[in-house]
Amino acid sequence: MAVQTAAPTTPSVDLGPAAGLSCRECGERFPLGPVFACEHCFGPLEVAYDLPAGDPEELRKRIEAGPANIWRYAPLLPVPADVADKPNLNPGWTPLVKADNLARELGVTGGLYVKDDSGNPTHSFKDRVVAQALEAARAFGFTTLSCSSTGNLAGAVGAAAARAGFRSCVFIPHDLEQGKVVMAAVYGGDLVGIEGTYDDVNRFCSELIGDPLGEGWGFVNVNLRPYYAEGSKTLAYEICEQLGWRLPDQLVVPIASGSQLTKIDKGLQELIRLGLVEDRPYRIFGAQAQGCSPVSAAFKAGHDVVRPQKPNTIAKSLAIGNPADGPYVLDIARRTGGAVEDVDDEQIVDAIKLLARTEGVFAETAGGVTVGVTRKLIENGLLDPSLTTVVLNTGDGLKTLDAVAPTTGPTATIRPSLDAFRDAGLAH
Repeated sequence: MAVQTAAPTTPSVDLGPAAGLSCRECGERFPLGPVFACEHCFGPLEVAYDLPAGDPEELRKRIEAGPANIWRYAPLLPVPADVADKPNLNPGWTPLVKADNLARELGVTGGLYVKDDSGNPTHSFKDRVVAQALEAARAFGFTTLSCSSTGNLAGAVGAAAARAGFRSCVFIPHDLEQGKVVMAAVYGGDLVGIEGTYDDVNRFCSELIGDPLGEGWGFVNVNLRPYYAEGSKTLAYEICEQLGWRLPDQLVVPIASGSQLTKIDKGLQELIRLGLVEDRPYRIFGAQAQGCSPVSAAFKAGHDVVRPQKPNTIAKSLAIGNPADGPYVLDIARRTGGAVEDVDDEQIVDAIKLLARTEGVFAETAGGVTVGVTRKLIENGLLDPSLTTVVLNTGDGLKTLDAVAPTTGPTATIRPSLDAFRDAGLAH
């Protein structure tokens, strides 16, 4: 049987254009429900759709007339038509920053953009995926919202649950950055530290789902994962709409579980299929921290299987040593002519400062990974600087201050006098 979860019986589920669940491995179809693994081959399930048919221009106008958040794309998402009327954090429609200063530093001539998701309600892209999962939790009658998290997701779940009137109980590794711990706890739900890595936390949550203790619990990235993951498609939708309904030539996407990258590719393919953008080649590059780079290692070795690693990096939001979507990331990178690359902790910090200095965008460590990998890809001749390139920043640097604090501080400390200021050599 498929992996089931204790949830109230829901006689009728309204999730808009979502028509069912489909196995990514064997293609078997299942009804909508809180299941995430195929009962035949144990492959991952994802949402299958009856997408709107008709004139693409009419669909574009309908989207453009929608709210300035992810619900403008409700016709393409597993949510009811009245989703915008429900209590939700309403994330999305974040800036696509034209990064001309950074482009000059990196030698990019074809146009460089930073999709800056630090402007979401809890300052990371996780608000997008949690918003989707919350609607599925409502539809299936769950009463508690939960997750395993490396930090950002815990805060997003806590905030979304508070807004929607759900109970929340989230699980994190015990050694997360203090800023993320505080942000996860401040919303008033239960926050539980687990002694171990994220992979240990994730295994514990999978056990809890199958236990009576987890009855009525919706784990956004486990039993609600097929719906949760669809939130990442909205990054693809927004990027293309903000580019004037045009595909970017190249995207650089951070890899934790790998789901964000695979769903961005899915979103781009849907836009092509619906006629909302012109069908032309694009390349997707994956970015990892060297201290947790199992997908990068597999790509460079030419392997199809990802060998798990024990994380050891300052980029804790990407520190998933056994990424569930790793093999699919490899397929997409190879199919699109992209690559998967990694950078070390020093390069991550340098890239955070580079982005802040050139564009005024203070990224968390994951953003440092994508900018650092972009620079490395250009230096290695893998990314074409003459093409339009979009780099993702998925979170706010205020969440990972420890990464840059040791090398960032006052230029000078002086007495309050003009002579002291002049002597410091700053009067120019």
